[in-house]
Order: sequence, then structure tokens, then C-alpha cells
Amino acid sequence: MSISSATYELRRENLRRQLKDRGHPPLLVSFAANRYYLSGFELHDPQCNETAGWLIIDPSGRDLLLTDPRYLDAARKVWNEDDIFIYSGRKFDAMRDFFKANGLSKISYDPKSINIFEHEKLNDFCELKPVSGLIEELRLIKDETEIKLMEESCALNHKVYELLEPKLQPGRSEAEIAWDVEQLFRNNGASELSFATIVGIGPNAALPHAIPGNDKLEDGSLVLIDMGGRLNDYCSDQTRTFWVGDTPSERFLTVRDQVQEAQTEAIKTLRPGLPIQHAYHTARSVFEKYGVEKYFTHSLGHGIGLETHEPPSVSPIASGELKPGMIITVEPGLYYPDWGGIRWEYMALITEDGYKIL
Repeated sequence: MSISSATYELRRENLRRQLKDRGHPPLLVSFAANRYYLSGFELHDPQCNETAGWLIIDPSGRDLLLTDPRYLDAARKVWNEDDIFIYSGRKFDAMRDFFKANGLSKISYDPKSINIFEHEKLNDFCELKPVSGLIEELRLIKDETEIKLMEESCALNHKVYELLEPKLQPGRSEAEIAWDVEQLFRNNGASELSFATIVGIGPNAALPHAIPGNDKLEDGSLVLIDMGGRLNDYCSDQTRTFWVGDTPSERFLTVRDQVQEAQTEAIKTLRPGLPIQHAYHTARSVFEKYGVEKYFTHSLGHGIGLETHEPPSVSPIASGELKPGMIITVEPGLYYPDWGGIRWEYMALITEDGYKIL
């Protein structure tokens, strides 16, 4: 299953409607995931200080794709060639002439997704109006195709855990386990990892974003694994914490039960109209009941889709309400530096009358 060209056009039309309704000039789209969401062109930039290209979405209906010669053939596959502008060499000098020829004297832009250098260059030849979050608002709600793709991506994550668990044997290092994860995802259809795999053994599991190293599993140790893969462009993200050995310690069982109870109680509240921060506070209240809330050190979860972390943030200060079509993670954890940590993570779709665990 793939996203159709008509779907991309519908997304641009929804954005154009927002621009018109709010009286905004054409919008410069420079953030890679937003560019791809609207066009199907290049999900990634080549590296952090380069761009594969920009879109200009015009309320009047003519949308433009700006890129360099490396991407011309890729651009032709998704865009009307008459509306592709190729720059090279003196990029902003070429853009000056292009903007003038196309009457782009004023444009909107997202201040979070262009750098100061780009802002200064653009400001030399057009008026800039900062506008944040328009495309992210659209991406909050997944359509039927996106939901299906997310279900497939999450199912692959489950499969990889099933294949990985027998490999969690004494003597294996965090780095070796992380390499297992990457191979299992790629060998089973993923195009890449959603993010660098997190593997923490023993006290390292108290680091929510532990970097896999040379620490090795022992009989009677715990290991936290947070992993995800990108399948058909959409990300998965799940965390599980395992005990290596036949008899889990009493502390492991207690902490795991507390984490899973917090997760269960938070999930039970999920429904359209729920203030997003309420889910966080529900999980935290479980930890408060046991007097361990200070060991819960992050938000409850986040949106997920084309990016591993995207709005909404399920945090204590989150604004807004849950809506049908949102997909979020629910991942409470408890972390003890002298012992380790346990996190348990599900991906949940908000439905018309509640939720569905993917």
C-alpha cells in the first residue's frame, strides 16, 4: 500500500484552505517530513546542514518545488515539471530572480525550520511572515491509509521482538543486541530504523536514552530495549524490559507491575475530547500511590507517524485534546540509577469512541 498522488494533492488543498482562511501569503515548506507529507518528495534531507529542496504552497493553487540538479529526476516523478525550479551554485541569487518572476514578494515560513543564514538571505528579496504549526496540525490526524501503514509498521515491531527475545542470552553485549535489532528489521522489510536502538543492561537501563555499549547480559540481569523501524515510510516505536534468567527478582517484578499498572490506567482514559495532559497525570497518579513518582522522569508519550517523535506531546503541560485519528505512544517508566529502569510502551490509535492498541 502506498500514498496516492491524489492524497498528496488533497493535503495541499487542505493547507491552501488554511492559508486562505488565515490570510497568509504562500508558505515556504523547508522541513523534510512536512515536505514529504505534502508531496511524496524526499522524506530525508541529505544531512543536517543540507536540504533536498523546498516547497512553496500558494493559496492561489500553483505549488512549486525548488531543488538542485541531484534531485531533478526524483522531482519529476512526483511533480509537474513546469512547476519545478532547479537552483545550483549561487542558490539565493537564482532564487531572487525566481521569486521576482513569480510574484513572490511576501511568503510565510516556519521559524523552527529555517536557520538564521537562510532567513537573512530570503529577507533580502522578500518579506517574511512567521507562521508555525499549520502542516503539523494536518499531520496530527492520520487518514485511513496512514493508519493501515502504521498498523503494519507496528506489527513488524512486534515480530522483531518475537525474533529477538531468544537471542537475549548471557554473554551478549548491548551493541550486539542493537545490531541484531537492525538486522531483524531490515531482513523483514524495514527500509531503516526509526531511530538508533536503545539497549540498556542493568544500571544502564536507568538511562532513558542509553547508548548501546560493551556491557554484557548476565544470568539474573534486566535489559531495556527501545526500538523501532520504518516500514513504507511510517515509524514504529516500542519499549520492552526483559529479565534474563529463570527467576525474575522481586524488585524487577514489583517495578514492572507498577509501570504496567500506570500504563494500563492511562490507556483506559484515552478517548476523543480527553485533555492530553490528563493521560500523563493518570499514569503519574499511580506512581504517586506507590511513592515512586520522582523516578518517572519524562513525559508519558508522543505522537508518531512519518517521524518517531511528532505532535502531540503527552506531557504534564500538553495543551489540546485527543482526537480520532491521532496515534500516540504510552510509555511510562521508572528509573533507579543504582539498579536500572523499566519502561513499557504501546502505540495507541484514538478512535471515534475510545482507543485501539496497535
